[in-house]
Amino acid sequence: MSDASKTAPGRSDFLANLGRVYAIYTGGFIGFVLLLALLEQLGVPNKIIGYLFVFLTIGVYALIGIISRTAQLSEYYVAGRRVPAIYNGMATGSDWMSAASFIGMAGTLYLLGYDGLAFVLGWTGGYVLVAILLAPYLRKFGAYTVPDFLGARYGGNFARFVGVIVLMSASFTYVVAQVYGTGIIASRFLGMSFELAVFVGLAGILLCSMLGGMRAVTWTQVAQYIILIIAYLVPVVLLSTQVTGVPIPQIMYGQVLEQIEALRTTKEALAGAPSHVQPFQTYDPLNFFGLIFCLMVGTASLPHILMRYFTTPSVREARQSVAWSLFFIFLLYFTAPAYAAFAKLEVYQNVIGTAIADLPAWVRLWGEVGLVTVRDANGDGILQFREFSINQDAIVLATPEIAGLPYVIAGLVAAGGLAAALSTADGLLLAIANALSHDIYYRMVDPNANAKRRLIVARILLIGVAVVAAYVASTRPAGILAMVAWAFSIAASGLFPALVMGVWWKRTTTAGAIAGMIVGYGVCLYYLIGTQYFGMPLWFGVRNISCGLFGIPAAFLTTWIVSLLTPAPSQAMQDFIDSIRTPRGAVRMIEGEHAPE
Repeated sequence: MSDASKTAPGRSDFLANLGRVYAIYTGGFIGFVLLLALLEQLGVPNKIIGYLFVFLTIGVYALIGIISRTAQLSEYYVAGRRVPAIYNGMATGSDWMSAASFIGMAGTLYLLGYDGLAFVLGWTGGYVLVAILLAPYLRKFGAYTVPDFLGARYGGNFARFVGVIVLMSASFTYVVAQVYGTGIIASRFLGMSFELAVFVGLAGILLCSMLGGMRAVTWTQVAQYIILIIAYLVPVVLLSTQVTGVPIPQIMYGQVLEQIEALRTTKEALAGAPSHVQPFQTYDPLNFFGLIFCLMVGTASLPHILMRYFTTPSVREARQSVAWSLFFIFLLYFTAPAYAAFAKLEVYQNVIGTAIADLPAWVRLWGEVGLVTVRDANGDGILQFREFSINQDAIVLATPEIAGLPYVIAGLVAAGGLAAALSTADGLLLAIANALSHDIYYRMVDPNANAKRRLIVARILLIGVAVVAAYVASTRPAGILAMVAWAFSIAASGLFPALVMGVWWKRTTTAGAIAGMIVGYGVCLYYLIGTQYFGMPLWFGVRNISCGLFGIPAAFLTTWIVSLLTPAPSQAMQDFIDSIRTPRGAVRMIEGEHAPE
């Protein structure tokens, strides 16, 4: 029986009214922001406004999670495969635009200028690989998780187990970065210690993902995307209007770049400031293009992103969903360079060269969180460029205050950053918990476990992983963007060759895929850990943020060589793979069935 025939009438009505539901939700959120703006004008303290933004938005997400709670396995793992392409694209955009994109990207562009474009190019380019190489074929395969595909394609639990290990490593590193982002926001806007703040964000995450699984996370992520994109666009549109008179920052920031370069060369206090537009000041060409490559391949390997394409009603909509994902991601990524430029202009004009005693209040407030540092090195009382340091993770959150915009805009941006971090954390925790409960517990430990027991195991594991991630994040292991980039290289080295060759090269054998995953993952992790924590010298000058540059080719080469040295897969499996690559036709595998041996 098809999914469609199983769908209850009430569920069909819900899907038909999605546009109206989210239109009302968007209007309600805009009204909420306007109400808080009015309260600010009436003298309500900023701290109260910050609390309202943070707790009411988390409350809305939790409410959606509670309403969408489910006890059905199919909806816990893949939202019942009834998510239309446009909404799946929006949910994927929210899942994708993590704290790294919302909080870290514009900050990286602020600090690195041209070299920061490596992140924009790598992350957007990766969706081309997803659309062409993987998403439609994994959807047609019909698996629940990425390890499910590995276990069925390569005929056994060992490939599944190795896939889970890689998934856990990449996803856990990634989720720590998201919890770190929630800690920054909560510590600044709720006035609590960072170590405590990282645990506060877990409540919203767990209520969404624990109760309803993929179904709850999907509809919550659509709601979160609406908030995060509004929150990202509003400040920079206001800045563009304020500085250039045109409310389209994406096409006006060229003028701002000219002003930045003019200030850099003429303002004495900016002596030593690097150019914003000159390439290869931070990354040499090898590291610049290597980072783009690792981020592209990593994008096409992230389990929590690939899981999203298992939720569409058809193979065709899986491909359409990738296109919608890219569009919704484009809206933010196209704006990030403008955000960085306007923020830098404000700092260069109104902060650098100012008397230290007269610095605006935001410098002190962000300094208390540890993200802004000011020192009077030469004792003249005037802030020089080299005496001011701002962490990349503070740029987006602090820009409304830097530009003197109403505090309600700062609260709005905080709500957007929280939405970005929570949405990605939801997806990552769900990917980890599903891998442990479905791929390890159900597939390998207790194949006879009933639905209730499997859901209980998934929820317990989700809570456990979330608490451990919060603890690790509280130790501030690294910057958000660095942790995220590591996750991409780990996923790319351990999963991408086995996934791509499993679809596109029928001769790929079980031994070849397993050997490739182990070698690629091992080389990547060895280089990352050795250079980061044990002082190992860099290979060819490649920074560990691009450690996949060694792991990915090692995995491909190992898979190819071992596959040639071992017996080819059965003809039935090769025919099965042929059918997966056919654009049309029904899903080939469903729960309870296996691919041919």
